[in-house]
Amino acid sequence: LSQAREGNDAVELGEAIKTELVVPNEYGRMAAQTAKQVIIQKIREAERTMLFQGFKDKEGTIVTGTIQRREDHRVLVDLGKVTGVLPGSEQIPRERYNAGDRVKVYVISVSSAMKGPEILLSRSHSNIVRKVFESEIPEVASGAIDIKGISRDAGQRSKVAVWSNSDTIDPIGSCIGQRGSRIQTIIAELGGEKIDVIQYDEDPEVFISNALSPAKVQSIVLDQESKKAVVTVKDDQLSLAIGKMGQNVRLASQLTGWSLEVVGDG
Repeated sequence: LSQAREGNDAVELGEAIKTELVVPNEYGRMAAQTAKQVIIQKIREAERTMLFQGFKDKEGTIVTGTIQRREDHRVLVDLGKVTGVLPGSEQIPRERYNAGDRVKVYVISVSSAMKGPEILLSRSHSNIVRKVFESEIPEVASGAIDIKGISRDAGQRSKVAVWSNSDTIDPIGSCIGQRGSRIQTIIAELGGEKIDVIQYDEDPEVFISNALSPAKVQSIVLDQESKKAVVTVKDDQLSLAIGKMGQNVRLASQLTGWSLEVVGDG
């Protein structure tokens, strides 16, 4: 009898505890939903961090993507797990970007944002030329040939100044390749853009003369203080030295760092 009473008391106590600790079904569902949202958010944050870190290492390199679509002046490029932005200012004039086309782009910068990494791309950056030279010319990749400077009119023409400390290496010949094989590959990579490979020289007169190639220079007068140079060529070389719409002299000026004035000898 005593055991029966103790049993009944235990049952009643258990029921009382159960009543006190009962969790409403609605509260249980809300807690589960909140936990699920927190977990999903943490997973997405981890994914964004991994993507950012992965692409941050690609700054200053060339990557291949697929044209996704155009939004106003911007072109969106699918890079796999993320989308990069090719703004109008970094596009090559008159180059067409059709959806589905494969394209090589230069990664200017990668920054972190709420929706994932923001990747700024370029097709007109001068470092694209540098990276293509490194990929196609082993002597450039190894450092045996140094690219001293690049001036570029994207999509039309570039001038690349090269130099080698080794007497056994011809920097221009190595870049052009046998029968022009190497430079033709580079030109094809850049969509037909013309490339002038220039011999760098520490003597500014020699360097300026080389930079104005294919025109032949007669004389150069330098103003060291203002970094201006008056370059004299034969009259029949004047249009060649200046170039179409001043392109040749403009690129030569950018490459050498000197303000150039080209005059005829007449």
